[in-house]
Amino acid sequence: MSPTTTIRTRVGIVGGGPAGLMLSHLLSLVGIGSVVVDVRTRLEIEQTHRAGILEQDSVRLLVESGVSDRVLRDGYRHGGIELAFAGAGHRIDFEGLVGAAAQLYPQTDVFMDLADARERDGGDVRFGVTDVAVDDLTGDEPVVRFTDAEGVAQELRCELLVGADGSRGVCRGSVPAGERRQFFREYPYAWFGILAEAPPSAPELIYNHSDRGFALISQRTETLQRMYFQCDADEDVAQWSDDRIWEELQERVGANGYTLRQGPITSRSVLPFRSFVQEPMRHGRLLLAGDAAHTVPPTGAKGLNLALADVRVLAEEVERALGKQDLGLLDAYGERALERVWKAQHFSYWMTTMLHRLPDATDFDVRRQEGELTSLVASTAGSTYLAEGYTGWPRG
Repeated sequence: MSPTTTIRTRVGIVGGGPAGLMLSHLLSLVGIGSVVVDVRTRLEIEQTHRAGILEQDSVRLLVESGVSDRVLRDGYRHGGIELAFAGAGHRIDFEGLVGAAAQLYPQTDVFMDLADARERDGGDVRFGVTDVAVDDLTGDEPVVRFTDAEGVAQELRCELLVGADGSRGVCRGSVPAGERRQFFREYPYAWFGILAEAPPSAPELIYNHSDRGFALISQRTETLQRMYFQCDADEDVAQWSDDRIWEELQERVGANGYTLRQGPITSRSVLPFRSFVQEPMRHGRLLLAGDAAHTVPPTGAKGLNLALADVRVLAEEVERALGKQDLGLLDAYGERALERVWKAQHFSYWMTTMLHRLPDATDFDVRRQEGELTSLVASTAGSTYLAEGYTGWPRG
C-alpha cells in the first residue's frame, strides 16, 4: 500500500460544481487558499444538463468577480415570462415591473466558465477522486481523506471545511443527527424533461397550466431546446416515443394557443420534486452550501441561484472570520443565507402548487388555480411579486 500524501490548505472544499468552484474563486481574490475535490470527472459534470436560468445578481457575480463575461455574450436576456392558462398566454414583464431580467445560460456553461477560471488562475481543483470521507469537524484541523485520480491516497487538512457536494454527498450526513434539523417535503409529481434539436418555440419561457397538467417550454440555444411536462414520479421514460412526447406537450400548450416547433429528442429523464433544508448550515469547522444544505423544486428557477448566493455570503464571512481569527463570526453565514433560502422555498412552493395539477384534483381545485392565476396577471402588485422573486431579491 502506497503512503498517504498530506496536503494543507486554509479552506478545503468538497464538491467541484458551480458552488464549490465559485467559492474557491472568490476566496482566491482575497488571498485565501483552497483545495477543491469532486468524485465526478470534469467531463461528467460538463455533460450533466441542469438548470438554465440565472438571476441578475448571479450574472453580475460571474462578470464582476472576473470569472467570465461569456454569460453576457452567449446567454439570452429574458425580460419576462409567459403564464399560460384558460386558453391564453399572459406576459409578466420583469423589466417593466422591477427593472430587472433573467438570463438564459445553462448550468453546464456556468460550470465550464468557473472551471476554466480556476485553471487560468492556478486553482487546485481535483476531479475524479474516490473514497471521500471527512473527519475531525469540530477539532482544530478538519480532514478530507480521498484517493486521487491517479490512485494515490490523500489527506487534506484545513482550517475550515466546506461541503458543497450536493444532496447525495458525504458532508450533509456528517453532521450528527442530534445537532441538525431537517425540513422536508416531497411532491406527488415530477417533470419529464427532454432536450430536442429544434428551433425555439417562443422568445421567452412559457409556464403552461392545463387540465392535463403543467408544461414548461424553455430554450437552450438557437438549435437545442429544453422542455418539461408534469408526470408521475415513477414514470418510465422507455414507454415514451418521440411522437408520444411531442403529442403530449402540444396537447398541453395547444390548449392555450401555442404551437411547438419539433425535432429529434436527444435526451429524456424524469426529475422528482423535493423541498429540503438542513439547519444550521454550520457544524464546528464544517459549513454547508448549495444543495448540500437545501434543495427546491425547479419551478421557480432557484437551485443554482441559491447556491451562488450561498457562497457569495460564505466567502465574505470566511474572510472576516479568518482575518479576525474568530470562528464565532461564521454563525452569521447561516443566519444570512437561510433568510434567502426560506424566501426561495416559499417562492418555489408557491409557483409549483399554483401551476401543477394535483393527482386527485377536483374541478374545484382546477378552477381555484385558474382564479389564482387570473388574480395574479390582473394585479400589478401580484405580477411584481412574481417578477421580483424570479429575477432575484436584493443581496442580503
